[in-house]
Amino acid sequence: MKKIFIAGAVALFGAVNAQSFGVKAGLNITNITNLEADAKVGFHAGAFMNMPLASSFSIQPEVLYNGKGAKDGDASVNLDYISVPVMFQYNAMPNLYLEAGPEFSFLVSAKAKANSVSLDIDDAVKSFDFGVGIGAGYYFTPNIGVNLRYVAGFTDAWEDNFTDDAYLNGAFQAGLSYKF
Repeated sequence: MKKIFIAGAVALFGAVNAQSFGVKAGLNITNITNLEADAKVGFHAGAFMNMPLASSFSIQPEVLYNGKGAKDGDASVNLDYISVPVMFQYNAMPNLYLEAGPEFSFLVSAKAKANSVSLDIDDAVKSFDFGVGIGAGYYFTPNIGVNLRYVAGFTDAWEDNFTDDAYLNGAFQAGLSYKF
């Protein structure tokens, strides 16, 4: 029993030491399906932890501020979320990775804006959004990299949607990463 405990402690210590932490930020180009609006430009920023699971695989949970929504001329819908993506990454080459995984988003604020008038629409938008992301990234140095990701929403964004159409968030993200 003592040997199992020691082996587990050594494995846990090795896993903790192998992980890396970092920050990331970048551009979001978002839209809401069936809203008949144009894409809205926003941003994302936050922190991540990358933990290797095997020589070519790792898991990367993140905590991000995510600006989403849609725009139609002077009118826009601005949805701000705290998102928690959990990306499973495959290192295709030493500096290049492919990733996919779920994203859990929690609504911080929702506003509709038209002609310089802003209206709080928190009650009309669901407080939780579930999506799935797929993407890739490349590290130019061991610390500095770029990443691209598309997140497709699977949860209807509106609280009381009485139509047959689902209004789903979609976000294309391009950003920079820095590992400590």
